[in-house]
Amino acid sequence: MLRLLTGGESHGPACVAILEGMPAGAPVSIEDINQELKKRRSDFGRGGRAAIEKDEAEILSGVRYGKTLGSPITLMVKNLDFANWQAEMSIDQPTGNQEAAKVTRPRPGHADLAGALKYGQEDIRNISERASARETIARVAAGAVAKKLLAEFGIRIASHTVQIGSVWLSRPPRNFQEVASVFDTDPDIRCIDPDISQKMKEVILDARARQDTLGGVVEVIATGVPVGLGSVMHYDRRLDGLIAQALMSIPSVKAVEIGNAIKIASMFGSEVQDVVSIKDGRFIRQSNNMGGIEGGISNGEDIVCRVYHKPISTLGKPSPTIDIKTHESAPAMVERSDVCVVPRAGVVSEAMLALVLGQAMIEKFGGDHIDEMKRNFNSYLESLAEH
Repeated sequence: MLRLLTGGESHGPACVAILEGMPAGAPVSIEDINQELKKRRSDFGRGGRAAIEKDEAEILSGVRYGKTLGSPITLMVKNLDFANWQAEMSIDQPTGNQEAAKVTRPRPGHADLAGALKYGQEDIRNISERASARETIARVAAGAVAKKLLAEFGIRIASHTVQIGSVWLSRPPRNFQEVASVFDTDPDIRCIDPDISQKMKEVILDARARQDTLGGVVEVIATGVPVGLGSVMHYDRRLDGLIAQALMSIPSVKAVEIGNAIKIASMFGSEVQDVVSIKDGRFIRQSNNMGGIEGGISNGEDIVCRVYHKPISTLGKPSPTIDIKTHESAPAMVERSDVCVVPRAGVVSEAMLALVLGQAMIEKFGGDHIDEMKRNFNSYLESLAEH
């Protein structure tokens, strides 16, 4: 079982990922991990923290001579901004007047109020530090490792921006490679259409001037996925359910779409069938409205998911709220925040999809070493060819 644990607070010393269940012998390099972190770090619409952090990972365990050992892999990304938050994030109990002021004005849309009530906290920072999207840096680092595993079996994952605010991308990608190269062709917005990308930039700049925020939609695609991952037999093993849960767990995500679910919900069944045909001795679909998953099982087509992000809840002009200490009206807390996270959120979705598909591959093909897993995989492909 491929399992990820993350630790760390937004302004604490570091963010840490522990990835358990990787087979031995899989290639892993710090360069591959840092390349994914670079995608998460740089884009249009960031707040001031991007100028502080380097976002470079360290591998602390589980890898030797560029190959996994089969033991838990520990990854760490230091928070350089911790140097500026010593009072607020001290590990030890402060003495005298060294204690930072408590945060008592919850931000609507954040975990602030619900978390403070659930965990019995008088200082909202005890909630907001962990609820922060900074935690996703650990997911991206671990997802980079999962991507390397999937690449051993010809599976690739990429994402692109399809909406920011009211600006939509109206055409689908021409092919997977167009999406895979979007970080090189448009590192700011990650949109495959230059004209639409420029319009997206303009609405982000307008939101920044208004001291407001914007949400949007990212599309993430996995190609090369074999038939048969997931299960139709139990609800909690359906691949689409596992993917939806993983993507929904990303901060600011409020909806996940697989295939063309939203569009086809208003159409007739006869209009949306992915008709089965055969090509080069292989069953294929003539369309992909189901997004590569039928009945909870991958069907061999590209897995296509769209991830819907709400606008960031921290506003430059804060909303009214209620102080949890005085119970009086007050403006919500304001801290440094992004205007729009959508472009860099794509790599987080890629990481979560990679972790789910990595687990599904390990579950189906097993093996303590990557070579054993490949033998099982190749044997399975041979059995499919017989059909």
